[in-house]
Amino acid sequence: MKKNIITVALLALSSSTIADTSGLEHFVVFGKRANLVGETMSASEGLVGYGDIAQRPILRSGEILEFVPGMVVTQHSGSGKANQYFLRGFNLDHGTDFSTYVDGMPVNMRTHGHGQGYADLNFITPEFVESIHYQKGPYQSAQGDFSTAGSAYFALMSDFINPFAKLEVGQDGYRRGVVGQNIKTQNGNIAVGAEWQQYDGPWTNINEDVNKKNVMLRYQQKLLDGVFNLTFLGYENSWNAADQIPSRAVNKNLIDELGSIDKTVGGDSDRFSLSANWRNDDWAISAYAIASSLNLYSNFTYFLEDPVNGDQFEQVDDRKVFGANLVKLFNQQYGNSHIHHSLGIDFRVDDIAEVGLYKTRARKRLSNVRSDAVDQYSISAFYQVNADINDNLSVNAGVRHDYMNVDVNSQLMSNSGEDSDSITNFKAGLSYQFNETWQAYANWGQSFHSNDARGATITVDPLSGDAAEKVDLLVQGQGAEFGIRVADYENYNASFSLWWLENDSELVFVGDAGNTEPSRASKRYGAEFTTLYWLTPQIVADLELAWTRSRFTENEANEGNYIEGSLPFVASFGINWHINDNINTGLRLRHFGKRTLDSFKDTQSNTFSVVNAKAQYLLEDWKFSLSVLNLLDSTDHDIDYLYESRLSGESASGEEDIHYHPIEPRTFRVSVTYLF
Repeated sequence: MKKNIITVALLALSSSTIADTSGLEHFVVFGKRANLVGETMSASEGLVGYGDIAQRPILRSGEILEFVPGMVVTQHSGSGKANQYFLRGFNLDHGTDFSTYVDGMPVNMRTHGHGQGYADLNFITPEFVESIHYQKGPYQSAQGDFSTAGSAYFALMSDFINPFAKLEVGQDGYRRGVVGQNIKTQNGNIAVGAEWQQYDGPWTNINEDVNKKNVMLRYQQKLLDGVFNLTFLGYENSWNAADQIPSRAVNKNLIDELGSIDKTVGGDSDRFSLSANWRNDDWAISAYAIASSLNLYSNFTYFLEDPVNGDQFEQVDDRKVFGANLVKLFNQQYGNSHIHHSLGIDFRVDDIAEVGLYKTRARKRLSNVRSDAVDQYSISAFYQVNADINDNLSVNAGVRHDYMNVDVNSQLMSNSGEDSDSITNFKAGLSYQFNETWQAYANWGQSFHSNDARGATITVDPLSGDAAEKVDLLVQGQGAEFGIRVADYENYNASFSLWWLENDSELVFVGDAGNTEPSRASKRYGAEFTTLYWLTPQIVADLELAWTRSRFTENEANEGNYIEGSLPFVASFGINWHINDNINTGLRLRHFGKRTLDSFKDTQSNTFSVVNAKAQYLLEDWKFSLSVLNLLDSTDHDIDYLYESRLSGESASGEEDIHYHPIEPRTFRVSVTYLF
C-alpha cells in the first residue's frame, strides 16, 4: 500500500550514517535523496532533509527557502526584515501567494503593517530544522490562504541526534553562536536550542548592528498511541538598514555602491509562540498562540513628498495570533483499491492591537498617517481523498471552504467597518506509475489569497483625502500542472513539469503607501526541471532550471501587460564532494535572468549570478567549516526597482530611476562545532 500523502513529510526521509574516528556514529538525514516515486501528488512536490540543509552555505536564514526549486530569496533592506521572495513568475514581495508553516503554525501575517502575507523567517534557526516539505501550485486541500504559488512546511527537531555547540565568526563583525542539546525526561525528551548573532555588515556609511536572538524549547513524548510535541519559540532582533539606493546617486559619486542615503532607517521585531501538536495514525491535532511586533523605518523616495523633513516613515505591527487545526485520517480498501481520506478544520484569529503608518524623521514620529486596530478571524473546512485504483494508477480530489470576517477600528471613522467573505476551492489530480522508476502526474487546483482588511473597509485615502476604492477580501486563483518524475535511489532522481497559474485579480493593500492599489487579472505559465545525480558514490550534483512567462490578461489605459518584477528564468547548480568520512566540500551557483521593471518592458534589470562555497572537516567530536559567500566577488544587484525619488537639491518632481540593493561583497566565515 502506498503511504498517505499527508505522512510523506514525516516518513519519506532517508538517512545515512557517517562514522568518525572516535567510533561514534553521526546521523545525517537527507530529503532530496529520498525516492518519492509513488509518494507524492505532483512532480513539483518534494522533501528537504537536515543533511541537505547542513551542506549548503547561506548568507541569511531566509535563504533556507531556496531549497524549493525555482525559489529566489533576496533582500532589499536590512537583515532583520523579511526577505523578498520570487517563485513561478510571482514577485511574492515578503510572502503573498506562498504560504509557510512551522510545525503547523502559519508564518504569513494577514493585514500586516509592511505588506499583506508578510513572512519573516528570521525566527527559524537552520540547524533546528529537521525537514521541509514543499508543494508548488495549489493542488492540496490543506493549503489555505496565500498558497496559489505553493507552500512550505517546516518540521523542527524534537531530538538532536548529535547535540552540538557551534561558534561562527566572519568578516564585517559577523559573530554567531548556536547550541542544541537534549534533556532526557522520564517519559520523553526536551530539545533545547539557542542562537545569537551580531553583524555590522560591509556598508560604508552605516553599521548594520544586527543583534538577533532565538531560543527553542521542544518537549516530545509518546501519548495515547501517538506522539505529542509542545514547543516554545522566542525571537528578538534589532538592526540598522542598508536600504535600496538610486543609481544616479552612485553615478554622481554622492555615495558608493555600499552607501546609503538615509542612514537612520532600520527596525526591531520580536516573535514568541507556544504550540502543541499530537498525531497518531488516525488523527493530527495542533494548536498555537503567537505574539509578534514590528517597528520598521524606511525611506524609499528621500525628499519627494517632504523636502524639509524627508520621506522616512514608520510601519507598526503589534498582534496576537491564535489558531488550531484538526485532521481526521482514515483508510478504506475495496478489492485491490486503497482509498485514503483526510478531513480537516482550520481556525485562526488575528487580534491586531495596532497596524499603523507614521511619518518620521530619524526615527522620531512627526505625524500619524493611519492607525488601526483589527479583529480578523477565519474558519476553514477541507476534505481530500487519494485513491490507489491499482498498483499503477492513483487519483485524488479535494475541496476546501474558507470563511473570513474582519472588523476594522480606524482613527478615521469613515475607514472603520466590518466585512466578510467566503470562497470554495476544488482540487483534482491523477498519477500513473509506470514502474518503480517512472511516474507521470496531472494536477489542477484552485486557491486564494486574502487582501488587507483595511482595503476591504476603506472609503477615504488617508494621504490625499480622496475617495478610495474598496477591494475584495478574498481573491481566487487557479493553476494546473503536467509532470514526470524519475528516480533511481542509487544514481539519480529528476522531475520535469509544465504549469500555468491564473489570478482573478492581484488586488493588494500597499502598506508602504497606506492605501489600496487594485491591479488586473493575470496569467503565468512555465516549465521546470530538477535533477540530482551521483557522479560517483562521493560526488553528487544537482541542477534546477525554471522558465516563466508572466502577463496581465486585462488591458488598462496607459499601462502595458508585463508584470513588474517577474522573473523569467532561474537556475541553480550545486556540487558536493564527500572526499572521505572526514572531509566534505560544496560549491553552489545561483543565477536569475533579467526582470522587467515596468509594464511595457522598456526597462529591465541586469542578470544576477553568485557562487558560494563551503568546506567541512570532521575530527573526532569536532567539526570545522569554512564558507566563502560570493566567491567571485560579484557586484550584481539583489533587487532592482523603477520609481521616482528626489535627492536633496533636485527638482520638486524628482527623477525616475532604478533603485537597487547590491549583493554583499565576498566574505569569509569560519565555524567550529563540538558534537556532544
